[in-house]
Amino acid sequence: MKTNRNKIVTISLIILCLVSCDSKRVYDSYVSVSNQSWNTENPVSFTFNVQDTIHKKNLFINIRNNDTYAFSNLFLITQFNFPNGKKVVDTLEYEMTDVTGKFLGVGLTEIKESKLFYKENVVFLSSGEYSVSIAQAMRKNGEIVGVNTLEGITEVGFRIEKN
Repeated sequence: MKTNRNKIVTISLIILCLVSCDSKRVYDSYVSVSNQSWNTENPVSFTFNVQDTIHKKNLFINIRNNDTYAFSNLFLITQFNFPNGKKVVDTLEYEMTDVTGKFLGVGLTEIKESKLFYKENVVFLSSGEYSVSIAQAMRKNGEIVGVNTLEGITEVGFRIEKN
């Protein structure tokens, strides 16, 4: 009888830990990239509703890549759309490897996940539907024309956390 109670307590504690581990999450979504090749003509978009116009949030772009990703950095162009129609466009650069070429993301397999800061301490000024569009903007050194199809990106995610 005591063994069953110990099992129930142990399982309950594990479930509680799993549920509470991500208490900062407000929004978290991923889109798979077709054939692990991100085309410049196919930006990834996320739409989310905001009700909290008081508390600060941190916004992240999450990138999952495999070992066929051939660059040490990543250039992105984002378009952030507000409920009132206002748009903010940013060009961003992120380091994807250390100086030795080892991917900075986390993961036990060939897939590495990088959690990249997009915006910090954001207070949404109005409630409503927001969206963000993320496009890759890579090019090879010395070339004017960008990389049309970026190999090695498996998923793109967008996350909002409580600050």
